[in-house]
Amino acid sequence: MDEIEVVEVNEIEAENPVMVEGLPGVGHVGKLVAEHLLEEFESRVVQRIYSHHFPPQCAVDEDGTTELVCAELYECEVDGVEMLVLTGDHQSQTLDGHYKITEKLLDTAEEVGVERVYALGGVATGELVEEYNVVGAANDESLVDEIAEHGVEFGEGEPEGGIVGVSGLLLGMGELRGVDGVCLMGETSGYLVDPKSAQAVLEVLTNVLDFEVDMAKLEERAEEMEEVVKRLEEMNTEMDIGSFPSDDDLRYIG
Repeated sequence: MDEIEVVEVNEIEAENPVMVEGLPGVGHVGKLVAEHLLEEFESRVVQRIYSHHFPPQCAVDEDGTTELVCAELYECEVDGVEMLVLTGDHQSQTLDGHYKITEKLLDTAEEVGVERVYALGGVATGELVEEYNVVGAANDESLVDEIAEHGVEFGEGEPEGGIVGVSGLLLGMGELRGVDGVCLMGETSGYLVDPKSAQAVLEVLTNVLDFEVDMAKLEERAEEMEEVVKRLEEMNTEMDIGSFPSDDDLRYIG
């Protein structure tokens, strides 16, 4: 296998789609959004990206068959909005891999006329979140003004530490190729999978792209997670170990 191998599963039929990236990261926020879009709307996989920069493993399906770890690009149309949605179970384990995988994604984006990329992720606060704000970044000043109108917060030097992984490189490398890039990051504790943060990000995305999506499944998952958090807080109180630990390293973006 080549270092990066892109398998064309189906021909991309969309014309000038937007690209939406939702790989795993803090709180699995971006991945939750991408998966929800694919669950709610008709879609089909168009590419699988394999790489030895991914973990050396196979996933095992319910029927016992195996599948080599990869990222998948789906074609999806929602209320007239054509999207290419990227998701997967892993990000690259190497710095070099992040760059090379992003390069392949931008190759595809240029080939099919993608003019804008939306990278989705979470920004860790290091503490439990009550109000789920969405923090934004963009590779062009005009995009900042446009996206801020949808309630997204932009601040100097925020998020602290920048945006790492494919989410950040899609903006940085995309700018070099003339592809507009926006990153939408839901605030999250950084300790748990966070459907509520994903819901906040998805609400912004639907407003920006002007389409509607049923949030019921995300809301259900959020309620389940609230019960988990409640039990953890009760355990903390009973054991008198204080609140969740604080760690500056949790301010990772992905």
